[in-house]
Amino acid sequence: MTTAVEVMNRMEALRNERERVHLMRFFKTAPGDYGYGDDFLGIRVPETRVIAGEGRDLPIGEVEALLKSRWHEVRLCGFLIWVDQFERLAKKRLENDEEATRRRDEIVVSYLRNGRQANNWDLVDLSVHKIVGHWLLLPTFLGGDGREAAVRREYKEQVLDQLAHSDNLWLQRMSIVCTWKTSQQGDPSWCLRYAEMHLHHPHDLMHKAVGWMLREMGKRVSMDLLRSFLREHLHEIHRTTLRYAIEKMSERERREWMEG
Repeated sequence: MTTAVEVMNRMEALRNERERVHLMRFFKTAPGDYGYGDDFLGIRVPETRVIAGEGRDLPIGEVEALLKSRWHEVRLCGFLIWVDQFERLAKKRLENDEEATRRRDEIVVSYLRNGRQANNWDLVDLSVHKIVGHWLLLPTFLGGDGREAAVRREYKEQVLDQLAHSDNLWLQRMSIVCTWKTSQQGDPSWCLRYAEMHLHHPHDLMHKAVGWMLREMGKRVSMDLLRSFLREHLHEIHRTTLRYAIEKMSERERREWMEG
């Protein structure tokens, strides 16, 4: 498939009303819920992945057309296509390749420009760490004069800060969940920065995301660093965040943390 229309027609043909009802309930789309307004075709993620594979070489403009769809699964397909494209461009042999770097930057810019189309937690969680999170670790032309690629830590912090301080729950979630990738690669600094920034967030989905990313940081980098962060913030951390963060600790230690 080479166009967004072909992808959308393929997906709409797979509409499953019974599954649609289940997914609408699972992703909290009722009035007043966090997913209100989202609409589903009733396609499971494995099926969507297959279609994304068939459209893996769609141009950026065609992927952006998918992200404008009313259908949740069509938007997910667009994000998964970008994940596949970014990962191919980020292979070790291409990390410092100028053309690959420019194309990665194009995907990141388009992803962030369309970030509000990731309007439910799965759309964020299945894509942001593999695109924005991976980009944090790689050379970029963004934030410079366009002539020399560099890591540009300060610029990347500015990008994530804008997400973290936005008025949109899903963009805020992006700023912390993207640190999954940096923690996997042994860098805890991104997770600690945005976990601290979101400690007082009012939404349960952010409490869970922060705890989840802290847990991954501890598992991938240092449990002692996780313990140090928790001790420093124990008086202010939400209990849901704490519960998620300590899941990989022993039962005795988990009980001690929860009892304060």
